[in-house]
This record gives sequence, structure tokens and C-alpha cells, in this order.
Amino acid sequence: MLDKILILDFGSQTTQLIARRVRDLGVYCEVVPYRSIPEDFSDIKGVILSGSPYSIHDPRSFRIDVQALIDRGLPILAICYGAQLITGELGGTVEQTGLHEYGRTHLSIGSEGAKDPLLRGLSEGTTVWMSHSDSITVLPEGFEVLATTENIPIAVFRSKAAPVWGVQFHPEAHHSEQGSRLLGNFIDICGLEHDWTPASFIDTTVAELREQLGEDKVILALSGGVDSSVCATLLHRAIGDRLYCIFVNHGLLRKGEFDEVMSLYKGLGLNVKGIDAVDYFYSQLDGVSDPEQKRKIIGKGFIDVFAAEAHKLKDVKWLAQGTIYPDVIESLSITGTTIKSHHNVGGLPEDLKFSLVEPLRKLFKDEVRKVGEELGMPHEMVYRQPFPGPGLAIRILGDITPEKVRILQEADHIFISRLREAGLYNEVWQAGAILLPVHSVGVMGDERTYDQVIALRAVTSVDAMSADWAHLPYDFLARVSSEIINTVDGVNRCVYDISSKPPSTIEWE
Repeated sequence: MLDKILILDFGSQTTQLIARRVRDLGVYCEVVPYRSIPEDFSDIKGVILSGSPYSIHDPRSFRIDVQALIDRGLPILAICYGAQLITGELGGTVEQTGLHEYGRTHLSIGSEGAKDPLLRGLSEGTTVWMSHSDSITVLPEGFEVLATTENIPIAVFRSKAAPVWGVQFHPEAHHSEQGSRLLGNFIDICGLEHDWTPASFIDTTVAELREQLGEDKVILALSGGVDSSVCATLLHRAIGDRLYCIFVNHGLLRKGEFDEVMSLYKGLGLNVKGIDAVDYFYSQLDGVSDPEQKRKIIGKGFIDVFAAEAHKLKDVKWLAQGTIYPDVIESLSITGTTIKSHHNVGGLPEDLKFSLVEPLRKLFKDEVRKVGEELGMPHEMVYRQPFPGPGLAIRILGDITPEKVRILQEADHIFISRLREAGLYNEVWQAGAILLPVHSVGVMGDERTYDQVIALRAVTSVDAMSADWAHLPYDFLARVSSEIINTVDGVNRCVYDISSKPPSTIEWE
């Protein structure tokens, strides 16, 4: 088993960020809801308690048996709410003192703190990021203060008898200048090596897949995106041509994308079958304008086509999915209630009766890309921008027709191509063109036109949970607009979307 740090999630918005920071330091960790503490701790070398949206005084707050966890003898790092929970459960005092702290403040490290392994190497006065309304005013018996801030007397503390630390600030936050150093110190306290890398992940996972799958066959639906592509490449390294890949063309991909991606897949040596289902999808979408209905039709269409192909294969026992770690975390709330199902091939008919294999379920998106690079996959595939599963169907507002798809494919191709040529493609998280359900008056030559409108959308983001509109150069936008209007038949106006998420979404539908 892989040695790891366990992160107990009490509902903080930054719990995933804690995991990302630990992973960035070369150590494997897993996030579990606070009420799902495993019985087997044989591979757990340390525990981190996250923050929470609740005060420990709130009757809705989440609780665990703190003493039982401490009695396991493992190093514990409690962050914000976690620190307050330990304090309150062990007989200390947490009060609403009116000394709230939000945002940046400076850490004053005491004499005991300067000698403590958790704060080793941290500078006096280093900036840390606070977000709390309660304050710890009295520590439990047997605990001592290691650091303070201007407003609170207990910013970092530890137990004198056990390897337990509490910090009132958020070391995982970007604004905590030396937060990664503190987390690295905790990793060292846990006795873990900083050696969890893409290469080590590949070696370990390939060995596990060979043992899990034996001589069995596996089927995988490819989307052209990075997750399913890396999943396929990793499985291919493990089992070769016993992996059967299916790539469906629903006619709503970008211009030339089906042939381009098929060529990339074959260049990787994948056993992939391309299915031309354009006419089927167009017939199903005929006259449909509602965006949710379009999504459902396309989702069901994928399932129907995939199921038909799967039934043609003999003795296939496994279905592979490109599920990644955020899918796993988001699929269960901290109360154990499903809040978001996996977005991959979910919903396949039960009569397919496959067992599920998800080789990327331990990885975040950026880690998936690093694994793809280590596997030698083409850069343009590993760093392909996100593209919605329903494709251009949700970038054509209104009903779908082959002519509308043609117009949007041409406009989108110009936009994306010019982003690449200008060196801007990798500067934005996601970009694309949208065909609006309106016509506008224009003049071309001496003739009046009444043609369609294209909206260009480009955003910057880290994880797509929030996004800002990309501030592309005006001269670049002018050139793209001019080229689209002058070369794409049926378009006489081009606009740029300057909406952020929230309140807007990245996609228009």
C-alpha cells in the first residue's frame, strides 16, 4: 500500500487546496469526509483536519472523537476549525471575542515556536491568511502556544505530550507566504519522503492494473479530452491491445477534430474504433432548442452508440472511465449524501454488466497532465483546453442544423487557430465561439445584409469553479473579428463576452 496523509474534511472550501499543496510537495494524500475515518490506519502516516463553514458553537457543527484520533499516536495538523475543535473537545476555550480576522496578517513566532519542527525555517513576521470569527483564548491542559498575531493570542499551538499541532490560519492559501514550508515540515514530522511523482505513479499504477485486470479485456469511451486520453494511454501501457477504445463523432466537434484526434490516438498505438454517428445525432436533435433537452439527448445518444458497439465485442469484462480525484471528492458531501455523480460514462445500461476500472481516480487535473507528459503523449493532447461533452450543441443557442454547425465550426476554427498563432492559447483556460439566435443588419459592399452574430468567449481560471474573462489584446480581437466576418458566410457581426463566473457561467448553455 501507498503511504499517505489523510485529510479529514469538515466542509471547508479549501480542503481540496490542502490536498493540492501536499501533492505538490511530492506526498500522496487522500480526502475523506470527517465521518468516514477509516478503521485501517496501516498506510496512514499523518492526519490533517480541515477548516469548516461552521463555528464549533453551532449545533450543526461537525464533530469527531478527538481523543480517540490522538490516541492513535500519529502526527496531527489541525487547521482553523480543526484547531478550534481540538481545543474545545479537550477542555480549552473557544470564544467569539469580537477580534475577527479575515485576510492577511503577520505571524509572531515565540521562543518555543522558533525551536518547534512545525515552524522550522519560517520567518518572523511572515504573512499568513486568516478566515475566522471565533478565537482560541485558553488552551487545553498540556498544550502550549508557539505563535501569535497582532489580534489573537494563540495562532499556533502544540501538545507537549503528543505530536498534535493547531494553526488558526490557512497554510494552504496562496497568500500564506510560507504555508508550503509549514506543510512540508509537517510531512517531515510524519516521516514521509517527498517522492510521489508522475513517474512513480505510472510505475505503481501499471503494476496494479496488470494485477487487477490479468488477461481480461477492457472497453473505454474516448472523448478526445485529456482525462480519457491519459486514461487510455496508461491502460494501453498496462494491457496493450486488450484495451478497446471507442471514439464517437456526434457531428458537434470542432472543425476537423474527429480526424485529427483519431490520428493522434493511432499515433499513440491505441486500439481505437471511430464511429460516425453524425446523422443519428442530428436526427435526434432536430427541432430541439432547450439546452437541458439537448444535453440529455446527446448523453443518451452516446450511451446508445457505445452500448451497441460494446455488445459487438466478446468477453469484455471491464469498463474504464477517466474519473479524476475532484469527481471522487465531489461525489459525496461531508454528510455522506451524493451531491454530484461522476460525469464520465455514467448511466450505461445495467445489462452491459461491466466491472469498473478508474486508473486516474487519485489524480487532480494538473497531475493528469503531468502523467500524460511522462507517458510521452503529444503536447496538444495533454494541454487541450476543456471542451463540453455535448460539444457545439450548447454553443449554438437554439435548435441545431448542419448549416449552423458549419458556421460555428468555421468561426471557432479561426478563433482557436489565431490564439495559437499569437501565443495566447495556453494563457487562457478555455476559449470558443458561440452562435447567437439573433440576426443583425450589416453592409457588405453596396448590399444590406441580415446575418448571424458570433460571440467570442475566453476565460482565465484555475479549476473552472470561478473564472474571469480573458483580457485579450484589442488588436488581436479586431483581427479575429474582421477575419470571421469577412470569411465565414452567414456572419456579419462579432462580439466579445466580458462576463465573469460567477454570476455568469463559462458556457452559455
